[in-house]
Amino acid sequence: MLLSPVKIFISALLILTGVQVTAQTSTSSTTDNTSNPLNGRENDPYSKYGIGELVNPNNAVLRGMGNISSAFENPYEMNTENPASYAFLARTTFEMGATASVRYIKGSGLSYTTGTSSLSYFTLGMPVGKNAGFCIGFKPISHEYYSMVDTISTPQSPIGQVARSYSGEGGLNYAYLGGAWQYKGLSIGVNLGYVFGTIQQITSTVPIDTNSINRAYTADFANYNQIGGLYWKAGIMYERKLDSDYTFRLGGTFALTQNLTDRLNAFQISIYNFGDTIVNDTSVNKGEQHGFLTMPMTYSIGAMLVKNDKWSIGADYSFTQWSGYKSTVDPTLNTGVGSQAYKISLGGEFTPDINNIRNYWSRLTYRWGVYYGTDYLNIDGTQLPNYGVTAGLSLPFRRSTSHMHMALDLGRLGTTTGSLIQQTYIRYTLGISFNDRWFVKRRYD
Repeated sequence: MLLSPVKIFISALLILTGVQVTAQTSTSSTTDNTSNPLNGRENDPYSKYGIGELVNPNNAVLRGMGNISSAFENPYEMNTENPASYAFLARTTFEMGATASVRYIKGSGLSYTTGTSSLSYFTLGMPVGKNAGFCIGFKPISHEYYSMVDTISTPQSPIGQVARSYSGEGGLNYAYLGGAWQYKGLSIGVNLGYVFGTIQQITSTVPIDTNSINRAYTADFANYNQIGGLYWKAGIMYERKLDSDYTFRLGGTFALTQNLTDRLNAFQISIYNFGDTIVNDTSVNKGEQHGFLTMPMTYSIGAMLVKNDKWSIGADYSFTQWSGYKSTVDPTLNTGVGSQAYKISLGGEFTPDINNIRNYWSRLTYRWGVYYGTDYLNIDGTQLPNYGVTAGLSLPFRRSTSHMHMALDLGRLGTTTGSLIQQTYIRYTLGISFNDRWFVKRRYD
């Protein structure tokens, strides 16, 4: 029979992933960067650029702590952002989580609310002997969905005023294996996996008054990028006991510039309107083009101070050299990408009394965090700022090291300066971690 917290988690997970969050618009716009979205799905205009909006790679525990992942390890929780942490696992651990988000978007003459919900990660980790650990997992890297419209009018145009629409969807995912080994508090680890996904982008021009203009036509320009390839990320961690109560930990991660295969199919389709007849014509089809999508070099470094099972506090710094990013076959994927991005994070957690089996509420873990940095996008010469605050909570199952986790992230991306848009977002993550002993030889009296 399932424990009541498991039932609660499953019910909440179904709600998070099963309810469609609709986009609601309150104003209209006719500018290129701030078009009015009219659709029933999440609409994120900034996901139009690069590989889309980058998805937070951390689980619910780390999200509640401001994403301080470089030096975090826990024998009963996963940290897939630093694979060196796998060597400290005490039990086989399965984790999964889902995220629901709502964002308020505003700009010049524009204001609307949009949101979505989706599964966030699956992870299975296990100790291998006393000094090593193993992990298998899956998580999204980026997602893209946008739908925008503006109008253009050229006096010399034979078809008059034209509505120009932009739409896109897709994203990249990562399926990986990881391993780590430690010796006297020093641990090294690596994740190796396969990045895959499809990014679809379509631009259309539609005559606004096709009934009064003879032989008006619509032009569709579509790019389909199928991306895939091996990708690795390494980590290192060092842990030292200061005394019987306190432990100090340093950690870092890095990944070099790596090439993924990029297969581009580009089409141009013209749709002619002769009044009583509509003719579709594929005017351009270059066939499948092969090239590379180069992922940038990235690294992070962090430190944590831990007092037994009572509390911990830490800080992180991460940096990505986006000037090394490039698609060799599709210039549209290079548009709007800046030269670099960074993030500074601070966070911590507190558990009143983890060993008090008589008082359940004293075994809860409370988390907090803050972060500040820049996004990888640079739109019209403006590097987009990104900052926010986080909070988290872990509820233990009775007589178990398994937990249900919750994290809340309230942040802001972008600016209204220079006719750009600003997003204020709320992201709620619900996760669960199960712990058990596997591959233990049973003993009989």
